[in-house]
Amino acid sequence: MVVDDHPLWRDGVARDLAERGFEVVATAGDAEAAVRIARAVRPNVVLMDLNLGTVSGVDATLRITGELPGTRVLVLSASGEHSDVLEAVKAGASGYLVKSASAEELVEAVRRTAAGDAVFTAGLAGLVLGEYRRMAAAPDDTDSAPQLTERETEVLRLVAKGLTARQIATRLVISHRTVENHVQSTLRKLQLHNRVELARYAIEHGLDQEPEA
Repeated sequence: MVVDDHPLWRDGVARDLAERGFEVVATAGDAEAAVRIARAVRPNVVLMDLNLGTVSGVDATLRITGELPGTRVLVLSASGEHSDVLEAVKAGASGYLVKSASAEELVEAVRRTAAGDAVFTAGLAGLVLGEYRRMAAAPDDTDSAPQLTERETEVLRLVAKGLTARQIATRLVISHRTVENHVQSTLRKLQLHNRVELARYAIEHGLDQEPEA
């Protein structure tokens, strides 16, 4: 799925990808349409622009990755600003490519994103790696450790056990939407990017074990 507010660019990218063998299931010109259509078509990869008008591509990325864990978002933006890159990754983007990339680089990036790789324009990977390292060190600072609510901790423990959002909702007798809200809140508090990192955090901190009575 290709999301961009410029019709000519959007249609051109969709056409190029289709000619290279990809199935382009949808396109969208703004963030709200992107989220709505993604829910309907459930694409494997969303190629996401950041500058989409009143609602940014970062917000759309956060909502899509939160609601559709099987969908990966690859940002394709004109901006190479470090703050934009980190915001996109924190929202759940799997990779970040600037629009100056060649057609071959774009095709390879989409392929790798679909395969589960993290793909970044040269020079940006080191930035993101540094941020990962900074966040990995943060939990050791007990004075600034994020405080999770009892329910968030409960949801986090079940995520670490491998339960899906719907299974967690059934276990805790709450709605699927409420589970997703707790997951997104926990991701923000812990400065993590996705459920894989969330599960790893929980296991590293012993939260995959049932609390002692």
